[in-house]
Amino acid sequence: MSVRYTILMSACAAALAAGCSEQTAEAPAAEPAADTAAAETADAPVQTAEAFEDGWTQPMTEWGEPDLRGMWPIGHLTGTPLQRPAEYGDRLYLTDEEFAEKEAGLEARAARYDQEDSEDKIGMGHWAEAGEANRRTSLTVYPPDGRIPALTEHGQEISDAMRSSWHDIQWDWTDDFDSWDRCITRGLPASMFPFMYNNGIEIFQAPGVVVLNMEMVHEARIIPTDGRPTLPAAISQWIGESRGHWEGNTLVVETTNLTPGPPATNERPGRHPVGENTTIVERFTMTGPDTIDYEMTLTDPTLYTDRWTVEMPWQRDESYGIFEYACHEGNEQIRNYITADRAARAAAENGADSGADSGADSGG
Repeated sequence: MSVRYTILMSACAAALAAGCSEQTAEAPAAEPAADTAAAETADAPVQTAEAFEDGWTQPMTEWGEPDLRGMWPIGHLTGTPLQRPAEYGDRLYLTDEEFAEKEAGLEARAARYDQEDSEDKIGMGHWAEAGEANRRTSLTVYPPDGRIPALTEHGQEISDAMRSSWHDIQWDWTDDFDSWDRCITRGLPASMFPFMYNNGIEIFQAPGVVVLNMEMVHEARIIPTDGRPTLPAAISQWIGESRGHWEGNTLVVETTNLTPGPPATNERPGRHPVGENTTIVERFTMTGPDTIDYEMTLTDPTLYTDRWTVEMPWQRDESYGIFEYACHEGNEQIRNYITADRAARAAAENGADSGADSGADSGG
């Protein structure tokens, strides 16, 4: 049993012993009004921690800290792009017409499940979560255009050297794949972003610690909130070294000591890097019994020309069940990529050699 597993189990056991919150589901906070959504720009604040539901009071744990415990899957956000398409400019929200088009598209994607069932087959309809329509044009809210900032010269060098199964490259060894390909980690902040499946996030709490249990790659972030010092800068970890504190009812988490390698996003081709100088600050603020505003800001002047910020509205869903993520380092997929690519290159070389030999024979 690994040390990390032992720590996780101890923290989770303590959180469970302290008692998990039992709150009934209610309707999520309303979207911005349709007639004002289109007028919103990135210069105006996104509806976040100031918009509490009427009559709601932040619940507290038995030891006096804001109670965030529960199941908070983010699959409803898979239909919202991380980066804003250029045609929306600085607009945070879709117009009525754009929203209707988006809603129809997501409904069509969601209908694939029943369509495949009717045809007695399993395809992407059974694999991918379509998400729910909302009026946001992107999850990224800063810079104002909703796009991840340009890389520095050094950042571009790191990006160009990144490898994964999403890249059109020659696969010849394990270092041609990233840590997600190899079932090690998605890293941060990518692990906190929605993907097309396995979007479960469960929060546990105990005195002095918050645990974020993530369905994808079955990782858990153990976040001390008791003021202990961080690890020395020389010690890096795949998902970094996180320390949390409370600002009123908001959990603020700062993460440093990231191991370079994993991409910062889930987007293809996955070339946004993180590095030893990356700092990630997250804010978790409940705005109602079943809603959390999540905010993440990544800063690294050695890699990016500006900071960038993502905001996501979380929804509680205690009916959500986390599935086993049965992906493990050393599984056969990586070997299959490598052996198939080697075989294809060998066949192409043999074909070229045969062609050359034929040409020489016919010329003789």
